[in-house]
Amino acid sequence: MGFRMGIVGLPNVGKSTLFNALTRTAAAQAANFPFCTIEPNVGEVAVPDLRLERIAEIAKSKTVIPARMTFVDIAGLVRGASKGEGLGNQFLANIREVDAIAHVLRSFEDGDIAHVEGRIDPVADAETIDTELMIADMESIERRLSNLARKLKGGDKEALAQDRLLRQALEVLNEGRPARSITVAAEDEKLWGQLQLLTAKPVLYVCNVEEASAASGNSQSARVEALAAQQGAGVVVISARIEEELAQLPHDEAAMFLDEMGLEEAGLDRLIRAGYTLLGLQTYFTAGPKETRAWTIHRGTLAPQAAGVIHGDFERGFIRAETIAYDDFIACGGEAGARDAGKLRVEGKSYVVHDGDVLHFLFSG
Repeated sequence: MGFRMGIVGLPNVGKSTLFNALTRTAAAQAANFPFCTIEPNVGEVAVPDLRLERIAEIAKSKTVIPARMTFVDIAGLVRGASKGEGLGNQFLANIREVDAIAHVLRSFEDGDIAHVEGRIDPVADAETIDTELMIADMESIERRLSNLARKLKGGDKEALAQDRLLRQALEVLNEGRPARSITVAAEDEKLWGQLQLLTAKPVLYVCNVEEASAASGNSQSARVEALAAQQGAGVVVISARIEEELAQLPHDEAAMFLDEMGLEEAGLDRLIRAGYTLLGLQTYFTAGPKETRAWTIHRGTLAPQAAGVIHGDFERGFIRAETIAYDDFIACGGEAGARDAGKLRVEGKSYVVHDGDVLHFLFSG
C-alpha cells in the first residue's frame, strides 16, 4: 500500500524539476513557460529506509524490495483556475484523485525565471491556490446540496449524513478556512473521505529555495513555516535544483556532494518522511533468505489488516503474527537469535502493528 501525492503550485516554481528528481527521470519537462506539463506525469519511487538494508543483510536475502510511493506532477495552477482559467478544470480534477498535496512554493530569486504574477511571495502564492481550491469546493458543495434535496425528503440516512458534513464544510469555507481544518468524528471519516473535497486533503508545503539556502532556509521559507504552523500543515525546505543534480549521481558521489553542500541527507528523503507523517503512514518488514520487503500501512493498523496488504488470503485466514521489533532483530542478529533471546512475540488479531516490526504471518488457507 502506498499513496498518491500530487505536486502542485503556480507555474515556474520548480514542480517538474522536483518531479524529475523524485522519479530519477526527465519525463516531466522543466521549461520556463506556463503549462509545459499538460497531462499529469505519474512516477513511482522507492521509499528510502536504511533499516531495510540492515535487515536484508542479516537475513541474507537474495532480493530487497522497498516500499513504493506514487507522485503526480500536476500542471501549474493560476488565479481563476476554479473558473477554468489556464486549463483549471482539468488540473482541479487531477488534484481530486490524489491522497495528499505537496504544494511547491517558489522561495528563491532568479531574474531568468519568470514568475506568473511578477513577484516572489510564497505566502501569497499559497493563498492564491488555497483560494482557488476553496472556491472549487464551495461550488461543488452547493451543487451536491441541491442534488440531495429529494433524498432528504425521503429520510435517506446517508443523504442526511452527507448533508450535515457538506454544510459543516461550507461553513468553514465561507470563513476562509480549508475543509481540513475540521475535526471529523471517527464514525464520519469514511463518508467524509468519499466527499473528495479538495481542501480536505492534507497539505505539505515544499519551499523551493536557492542552492545556498538548502541547509538552513531563507527569509521566504521562514514565512511559509509560520503559515504552516498556523494551519497545522507540514513544511519541507528543499532545493529542487540540487535534488535533480543528486538524482543523476552514483551513491558515493551523491554523498560527497551532500557533504560539500553542508547537507546531512537528501531533501527528497525528508520530503518522503514528511509525506509519511502527513498521511499517518508507517512501515513493517518481512524478511527471509528469498527476500526482505518493506510494507506500508497506516498507523494503528491491526495485524490481520497488515497481513492483508500482502494478500487478502492472509487477512481472511489470519491465525497469528510472529513479531520482532526492529531493534531486537538487529541486536539479536536475526530471527533465530531473537527467538532464543525471548524477543520473538506471538501476537493475535488485536495486535496493533508498530513501525519497524519484522513480521511473519501464519494463516489458514
